[in-house]
Amino acid sequence: MAEAMDLVHRASTRPDRPRFLTVAGGVRDWVKLALGHDPKDVKLFERALSHASAGRDSYERLEFLGDRVLGLAVARWLFERFPDEPEGKMSRRYNVLVARETCAEVGRELGVPAQIILGKQAREDGASFSDNVIGDVVEALLGALLIDGGMDQAETLVRRVWAPYLDSQKRAPQHPKSQLQEVAAAKGLRAPEYELLGQFGAHHSPTFRVKVGIRGAGAAEAEGSSKQEAETAAAAALLEQMR
Repeated sequence: MAEAMDLVHRASTRPDRPRFLTVAGGVRDWVKLALGHDPKDVKLFERALSHASAGRDSYERLEFLGDRVLGLAVARWLFERFPDEPEGKMSRRYNVLVARETCAEVGRELGVPAQIILGKQAREDGASFSDNVIGDVVEALLGALLIDGGMDQAETLVRRVWAPYLDSQKRAPQHPKSQLQEVAAAKGLRAPEYELLGQFGAHHSPTFRVKVGIRGAGAAEAEGSSKQEAETAAAAALLEQMR
């Protein structure tokens, strides 16, 4: 399997990592325990936990903000942590740390699924188990934390809960898509071509099927909860065929 996925899996199964489940005191107490922040505006965090299916202000705008918070926090962290590492290696580390799968695993560690506010149908469809939904909520919580506590608070949280994922990177991981492109070039072949074969499943938890091919080397198909995830898995599968 792709090295990025393996890093996520290995970090998520570490026995020393705490798991926060439900908290009797509600959102405020959960935020204090899981995020280490006493919210001034608890409604901001309620919005960050609210899926569009719940019929209220959803997390989408906060997710937009939190995505940028996470990117900046991780980029700055890597810049400081690896002062002699070239941009290409830092980029590979960055891509793993901000990946949807990593955000979802972080969310599960923090107990996010039990806190997500869902409409009846989305709840019955299992939206609280979706990597897409959990990852989006994690980013929305970072957006809420930025507004309510400032960038220092957001960076402190990122460095605390993402630390096992960075620590497990014994070397900068190479993304399967980049690796496949390099292998094709080394063999004198044309660049990989990706094709979206279909999208199916519930709107809040879609599955994408993608095909990647290299003329003269073969093709592979794979599925994922996002187009990017499916492309990554397909690239990893074709790499296995080419070895």
